[in-house]
Amino acid sequence: MADPSSLIREEVRTIARYNAGLTIDEVRRRHGVEVVAKLGSNENPNGPSASVASVLSAFHELARLYPDPSGRALAAEIARGFAVEDGQVILGNGSEDLIAVICRSVVRPGDTIATLYPSFPLHEDYTALMGGRIDRVVVKADLTIDVDALVAAARRKPRMLLFANPMNPVGSWLTPAELDRVIAAVDQDTLVVVDEAYAEYAAGEDYPSAVDLLRDTPLNWAVLRTFSKAYGLAGLRIGYGIASSAALCSFFDRARTPFNTNAVAQAAALAALAAPGHLGLSVAMALSERDRIGQALLDLGYRVAPSKCNFLFFDAGRDATVLAEALLARGVIVKPWKQPGFETFVRVSIGSPVENDHFLAALAAVSPA
Repeated sequence: MADPSSLIREEVRTIARYNAGLTIDEVRRRHGVEVVAKLGSNENPNGPSASVASVLSAFHELARLYPDPSGRALAAEIARGFAVEDGQVILGNGSEDLIAVICRSVVRPGDTIATLYPSFPLHEDYTALMGGRIDRVVVKADLTIDVDALVAAARRKPRMLLFANPMNPVGSWLTPAELDRVIAAVDQDTLVVVDEAYAEYAAGEDYPSAVDLLRDTPLNWAVLRTFSKAYGLAGLRIGYGIASSAALCSFFDRARTPFNTNAVAQAAALAALAAPGHLGLSVAMALSERDRIGQALLDLGYRVAPSKCNFLFFDAGRDATVLAEALLARGVIVKPWKQPGFETFVRVSIGSPVENDHFLAALAAVSPA
């Protein structure tokens, strides 16, 4: 058979396949363990609220018909929550789908996109697929965001300023004053995109949603959220974006597939929004456990990044892939980071107390004496 590589665009050939992590069944088959703590993908161990079950009971009818291509009922509910117009909301097959949509809409070959580093890999990959160039703003030695460097990157007038706050994989965040500084440095020809996939875990006086700080500026912007994390709907793939205007949102709409969110996911997300109590309990457990696991990692001698997310990023002091494999053999899935300069770091999700105890016991067993 002929080698197909010559048919493939160079931008596709040069990016790495996304590291989606292992499934529980894969680890059971590979290592012969029965109990597995899946702590590599930042899922909510509590799962969705009970109200979502009523949606699944109507699965037959939801599956039979094409979904609302705009998800109008869900978009209207999201718009009310953010005090924006319905037309400013766009839905995606997870928020990463919207990163791809925005990059297809905005990034031209040779354009520069500024982002924080280490990054959620798809921020860089979708830019590269469109022929864009990456301007990385690396975290400081203490693993906090280098605000001065981010401001400088904004002043270089990139085509797009795209970053997560709080940031994935590190967990660090911009305070209201810091985010204000960054926004003030942005030129009107730059699109600002803030990925807030973990915002529900970050709420507090020292964390701002970019929607609140951007809404009264003359800038073009988009803020991305997801139902995959705190709402427990990772398997249904549903996320959303808030855009600065309905006009900008309409351009993004042209770049997405017509039915990019399915009917079951739309209905489940509506049910999840109607159960704030479940969300609150899930977030409270994650924050409590995050503090406990963070202190345990410090006690074991690891360097741990500050986090506003449902995960912790720590320096294993050795090849993180080797540590991750040792943990897999003990039934624990974590995510070794593979971006250059951070190959000794591991991102571990905050699971249930039982899962977290499983992780700590396994880590202690493979940690240097």
